Amino acid sequence: MQTMTMLWIVWAAIAGTALALLLYRAMLTRYEQDQLFLDDNILSEEHHRQDDVINRIHRVNPYLTVAGGAACLMLAGLIGTYTWQAWQMIR
Repeated sequence: MQTMTMLWIVWAAIAGTALALLLYRAMLTRYEQDQLFLDDNILSEEHHRQDDVINRIHRVNPYLTVAGGAACLMLAGLIGTYTWQAWQMIR
């Protein structure tokens, strides 16, 4: 297989991973309420649930940052490589 084809496949895998992490993080907060009820029982249960969701989000964020950054850098490299090859053919 050619090098550029392999790079596109690797980029697609990394971008797909970043997209999956974004969707997972969005699903974590999808059904969270923006209201706070002041009843002691409900407040206690809701607070523990929100802490659990926040902890999951904090666990996902570093992986999302790395995957998103790697996908962006690879895409910039691929575009740069195509530009360089086109420039060489023009000259």
